[in-house]
Amino acid sequence: MKLQITRRSCTGTAGAGPKTELAIARDTSLPFLSLTYRPIQLKEWMIPPLKAAKYSLASALFDRRSRDRRKPVLNLLAKHLYFATLSGLLLFAPAVYGQTSKTASTPEWDKLVAAAKKEGKITISLPASAELKKQIEEQFKKRFAIEVEVFTARGSSGVRRMADEFKAGVRHFDLHIGGSSSILTGMHDEGIIDPIEPWLMLPEVKDPKQWWGGHMWVDSAKRFIYMFQAYLPESIWYNSDLVKPGELRSMDDFLNPKWKGKIGYLDPRTPGGGDSNWSYMWQIKGDDYLKNLAAQDLFIGRDQRVLSESLAKGRLAVLIGNTYYSFQPFVKAGLPVKPLPTLKEGTFGTGGSGNLAIIKAPAHPNSTKVFVNWLLSRDGQEVFSRGLAQATRRLDVDTRWLKELGTIAAKDAVSVEDFLQVENQSEDKLDKVRKPAQKSAHALLK
Repeated sequence: MKLQITRRSCTGTAGAGPKTELAIARDTSLPFLSLTYRPIQLKEWMIPPLKAAKYSLASALFDRRSRDRRKPVLNLLAKHLYFATLSGLLLFAPAVYGQTSKTASTPEWDKLVAAAKKEGKITISLPASAELKKQIEEQFKKRFAIEVEVFTARGSSGVRRMADEFKAGVRHFDLHIGGSSSILTGMHDEGIIDPIEPWLMLPEVKDPKQWWGGHMWVDSAKRFIYMFQAYLPESIWYNSDLVKPGELRSMDDFLNPKWKGKIGYLDPRTPGGGDSNWSYMWQIKGDDYLKNLAAQDLFIGRDQRVLSESLAKGRLAVLIGNTYYSFQPFVKAGLPVKPLPTLKEGTFGTGGSGNLAIIKAPAHPNSTKVFVNWLLSRDGQEVFSRGLAQATRRLDVDTRWLKELGTIAAKDAVSVEDFLQVENQSEDKLDKVRKPAQKSAHALLK
């Protein structure tokens, strides 16, 4: 940490008011703070934690052991932290992740954690994000001294492996976190997942008042697939060297001959972001529109990294279906990829990759229970939300910064009722919208 601190005496507006001693601090080791346009003014009592060698400026501000003092600091620095999101929020995320709050200890919880430590590990399936994998592994182990074995793959392939192993009597995986469609068709319909509620233990997790919309579920029975995220995605990205945002303001603009052969699409014939976008277009514009869109020589792919790289390197002008975590390395590298502002036809609501399913009779039941409660706690949701750049429904986790990364948190933008109208990931919407839209995709994309 390279912290520079100077002191200044200030008076109130126009020289009125009491004289106040302020400290001006700059952490030159943090790039996003060195980009601010004016010094950060801190009161005297804020200086000691900044001087502590084990804290960077960012982590000190997020120290939950001084939550009463943290709030005015964050209010004072709101513009600076918002600017940080523009310059790469994940640059300071590890410092934030490192500050975990202490779970209220009870004999029952302590007994569970002790049993989980004896098991020594948990095996989970996650979305294919290197950043999320890294943070989940590091932060859970740091908090509980339990290893996390992570398997990452596109949802449909990961779910297929878990279902095949389960039917063969193999109990390797404990739980899966991912998109709703693949969980519904590949796990729920196969009868391989447990009801969620018996696994919830911590009061802050079980209390519906901690969650925007209360407890939400993907499955109609409201038992098996817990939806801990809700947002309106900007999952159409463009290459800013090739496209001006004003050129694509409506779905109809994609039919312009100018874009023929230049539009990429995450394969809508399989569960995922491509499927979600195709379903919304089918719902809003119908089969005739999609037939004309398919005639634009769409570049269809299932490898999200290959698609994102094609956009970043200019082989494509527009890409439909991928979200921020697929573009993260290219954004960090400064390549010209940006989320397209929401089209005039609007967008759908989703839980993204924030849906939880627990395998029946998991190999590590105690570790699974600890992990589930940590994941759905404030700490776990901060790690997951920042690692994947998707929006949690927890009311005590800030999600406003996600707007700059193409994710509009539902709790920051719409009512619960409005979200439920436009979401297209529940079991009911899967039957009424996603399945007929996917049938259309199979017919048009041969």
